Amino acid sequence: MDGEKEFKLRVLAVDDDPQTLQVIAGALEDMEIELLQAETGQIALELFNEMSPQLVLTDLRLEGMDGMELLERMVKLDPGCDVILVTGHYTTESAVEAIQKGAADYLRKPLALEVLRSKVGKLIEERKKRRRVQMLDSELIKNFQFEGIIGRSPHMLDVYQRIRRVAPHFRTVLVTGATGSGKELVARALHRLSPAAARPLAVCNCAALVENLLESELFGYVKGAFTGATQDKVGLFEFANGGTVFLDEIGEMPMAAQAKLLRVLQNQEVQRVGSPSVRKIDVRVVAATNRELSAEVAEHLFREDLYYRLSMVEIHLPRLADRREDLPLLEKHFVQHFANQYGKPIEGISRRAQARLAEHSWPGNVRELENVIGNACMMAQGRIIDVHDLPEKLLARHADPNEEGELVSFEVLQRRYAEKVLVRVDGNKLRAAEILGVSRTTLYKILGDDSQQHEAAGKR
Repeated sequence: MDGEKEFKLRVLAVDDDPQTLQVIAGALEDMEIELLQAETGQIALELFNEMSPQLVLTDLRLEGMDGMELLERMVKLDPGCDVILVTGHYTTESAVEAIQKGAADYLRKPLALEVLRSKVGKLIEERKKRRRVQMLDSELIKNFQFEGIIGRSPHMLDVYQRIRRVAPHFRTVLVTGATGSGKELVARALHRLSPAAARPLAVCNCAALVENLLESELFGYVKGAFTGATQDKVGLFEFANGGTVFLDEIGEMPMAAQAKLLRVLQNQEVQRVGSPSVRKIDVRVVAATNRELSAEVAEHLFREDLYYRLSMVEIHLPRLADRREDLPLLEKHFVQHFANQYGKPIEGISRRAQARLAEHSWPGNVRELENVIGNACMMAQGRIIDVHDLPEKLLARHADPNEEGELVSFEVLQRRYAEKVLVRVDGNKLRAAEILGVSRTTLYKILGDDSQQHEAAGKR
């Protein structure tokens, strides 16, 4: 690989004896390395922060900051760096302590130059392998990226297949899934793969606007229609004529606006607020919700006729917790993204940090993971994200709600118990609601909108 030919291991040698530094330089001069040198721990730490070496050879006894302290600080700053301690005062205890604190190895003085060269040579090969793995990871992300959506789990491969089949033909599609699962990405993929790809994609968050503003935003208005309407305004449907309108949080749309939307879908025409005339349009519609609209229909909170119009085709996005096999791939993608965005040489995530991420339940789904990795990349000082770079909420121990001494609100306790019941009945919300003695709608409220699952498609 071309990148491998250009590879050089950056090595920092730290010793208060200039002669030892000269010996190390001579021993490694014909190897694929860039050698940095420092005679004190403080200078070494400054070089470490500035130059990010992949290997540090440091004497144990240094003036001011000794090698053991330097080891601890460097490993904390960059868990991916290999630190080898060198000393003329070898003891088994100090060697064990060094390894426990993260040292890659422990060498005695006088240095056996062939041993030193051998160890550095092995590290060079290991680094080359890591670079090859990183390149393969990048290829892997490309191979399992579909129109900006990343995943290789059976759930996601099924989503990709449905998008491919639906995109050339759809007039309306309903995209369901918990908050943060990537519904807007699906909408954009449907638009890009449709015959309307060259025309506009208009996006509206139905939950962000009050009823009057929502109608004006979607359908437009004429001058004088209401106070402040000083000129005609084109609505999103007219703007996207020939293209696609994405209606996010459709479950939040007021009933009056639902009736007008239904007419638009049925007749392919819009009527601006304050205008008696109608305008013909040709628009595809993708609607998204984190609610179970069939339950909303039963509770008379959503129009039944609009629901069936929208859900002619339904694409459901799984929770991140239900596709954990995609977690490493998503982590790599977000690390690459934020490393480039922040201009930082971050290569990956330590195993213990990956383990902590794997333990998390990800209630905020992919959006939460993106925020966590973005925060960690911002906090990381070395090339590897470690546990201490993760947000505090991931480091806190998950306490048992029944643990003595923990005081929580009734609302939190209620939610936790409802989640336990739901787990015991394998996610069957009807059965869980029966056990809890509440309606399914009440159960959704207890769990919160983010926790709603979407079984409607499977029951039809």
